[in-house]
Amino acid sequence: MVKKQKHQQAINGLRLGDSVRVKAGYADDDFDLDIGGWQGRITEIIDEGKTVVISWDSVTVRNFPKTYLADCAEQGFGWSEYYIGVDDVEPTSPRDKTEDVNEISGELENEYHWHMIGPEGEDIRQVLAGIDPEDERAQMERWGEHLEKVLTFPFEAKVTEFQDRGPLRGGDIIQVHGITHVDGHYGVTVNLGHGRKAYDFPLCDLTPTDEASSNYTPVCTYAVWFANR
Repeated sequence: MVKKQKHQQAINGLRLGDSVRVKAGYADDDFDLDIGGWQGRITEIIDEGKTVVISWDSVTVRNFPKTYLADCAEQGFGWSEYYIGVDDVEPTSPRDKTEDVNEISGELENEYHWHMIGPEGEDIRQVLAGIDPEDERAQMERWGEHLEKVLTFPFEAKVTEFQDRGPLRGGDIIQVHGITHVDGHYGVTVNLGHGRKAYDFPLCDLTPTDEASSNYTPVCTYAVWFANR
């Protein structure tokens, strides 16, 4: 077993940790993308020495095509490592340090995080552009500002989330009259009317009844963000 492990760590003159470059003309079949010249370090040698796992270096990561990162995120593929045949790479000299990779990877994970949740991801990213991803309060306030600008009041909506208490129940049809405030726990809160009574209620639990209205997409996008924040 020990001998096998040693063999896997040195194949075709390559060892774990060596810097390698993808040979010219190599294309990624999943994305129909020429990745010849992409470079990284070997983190694993598998398939009895036939395949290597490359952790891309910071230069390669920083120069990823934008569409590649977005497509990886949307399809659930990891982009920091790559599995490739040992004969499709060649040894080269390192051009960065591992901490450089960690820094740029963190930046890109924050930028492309929302692509992973589906078609609403790009809209969410645009709304929250420039906001610290760790500052939830600032994100909440940005949503309040954004929705105040794009929503037209009043509009009819349905309570789409289960309510375990309070006067409203899932399926109730109500009239939304406007945004009242932004709450750190409930998010964007709106004033609504149900029958003769008025209530403050979290927007994330509502869906406009008119799918063709200009309010429908912004409200639904906000609800997706709130559920995945």
